[in-house]
Amino acid sequence: MKKLYWAALSYMVLGLAAGLYYRELTKAHEFTGDTQLAVAHTHLLALGMLFFLVVLALDKAFGLSGNRLFTLFFWFYNAGLALTAAMMLVHGTMTVFGAESSAAISGIAGLGHILITLGLVHLFLALRKVLPGQRAEVG
Repeated sequence: MKKLYWAALSYMVLGLAAGLYYRELTKAHEFTGDTQLAVAHTHLLALGMLFFLVVLALDKAFGLSGNRLFTLFFWFYNAGLALTAAMMLVHGTMTVFGAESSAAISGIAGLGHILITLGLVHLFLALRKVLPGQRAEVG
């Protein structure tokens, strides 16, 4: 359960830092257009901090963290969210500086989304395994 707390706390710090970075970078460069930096902090706070606080409550209620499926969820989800958020920051920064984005950035962000999806699948499998009345059905 402690790793869920630390994950939530880490994403809170990263989310707030991303918001500050967006505000200061766009202000310093007098940028007024649309950029992915505008939503990077929201993604980190919602998909990171809030999500892990919910998973922490689920772990407290159902004892999720004791099985392999949960461990796979934790690492897939964190890797995916970190990759996705990093690409949002890179793409957003490039937009502010007027640089063209490449297909590689979109591809890497797509890989991040795939990892998040794998993490969510493992979370739901872990949940199914610990729900009352489900233990006998799931081998």
